[in-house]
Amino acid sequence: MPGPFALYGRSMAGTGANTLARAEQFIWLTARVLEQRRFAHGFLGGGPDAVETALSAYLNEDGGYGHALEPDLRGPVSQPLHTAHALSVLDSIDRCEGQRVERICRYLTHVSTKEGALPALLPTQRGYPAAPFIPIVDDPPAELLATGPVVGLLHGNQVWHAWLFRATDFCWSAVEALQRSHPYEVEAAVAFLDGAPDRARAEVAADRLGRLVREQRLAVLDPSRRAEYPVAAGYAPGEHHFPHDYARTPGSLARRWFTDEEVERSLDHLAAEQQDDGGWPVTWRRWAPGTALEGRPLVTLRALETLRSYGRPLG
Repeated sequence: MPGPFALYGRSMAGTGANTLARAEQFIWLTARVLEQRRFAHGFLGGGPDAVETALSAYLNEDGGYGHALEPDLRGPVSQPLHTAHALSVLDSIDRCEGQRVERICRYLTHVSTKEGALPALLPTQRGYPAAPFIPIVDDPPAELLATGPVVGLLHGNQVWHAWLFRATDFCWSAVEALQRSHPYEVEAAVAFLDGAPDRARAEVAADRLGRLVREQRLAVLDPSRRAEYPVAAGYAPGEHHFPHDYARTPGSLARRWFTDEEVERSLDHLAAEQQDDGGWPVTWRRWAPGTALEGRPLVTLRALETLRSYGRPLG
């Protein structure tokens, strides 16, 4: 009878210091079915159909996604952050197209603010558990944090829908108006700029944003001195961001913000953060045991994808 880690023709015996093998053991031990399927697709030759089937468990009748797809929001109701997460999964398996995305765009149209953009959290979350750092209000404003990644991803996949017109205008205005920011908002801005169809305008905006990141010390450029860098208001102690958090691939506009040496130090730090159990740690504020448990496989997948995109050996 095969052992528990012999799935997909792989054995976990004698993992040693092999980065990928250690991560695989962690995924099988702790991850939800969706992250297991994503790992299999991304690193073990598994097919995309299994990923999409697992993702469909989070789909609601309104075309949005819920059911704690984004672990810090619990309960069944659809939320923009869940739906953005679903789009990123579809993008990772090259399924961000057709009727599935048309249905998502109809949902986005329905929940958008008067500006045509997305709030971070709808008041329908009230009554269900949610991270205390994501406030629930009756009339939530449009946010770049929620809108930028969705718009950038849809443009990057050559999706055209009426919802995108006003949402794109909102993102341009929000990005170009930034004077002070925080790391997660900058990440959302980068996600938008990396997919925006007006490449010349995106490059100009990215150059300005990169100067802002360096001036406001929003990226730890030397991990050995990270205690000297500020942590954004409301973040957990030690919740720093590094060059690889902004430039997750070498092709990102944010890669230009950092020298080769700074990027290499950042990637060295990322690789060294793999824990004894094979997974990477969450750095944001932990408010419930289950959310931290579900968050770590997501962080682990992101770390592996980032290291691979830069050509780092995984074993």
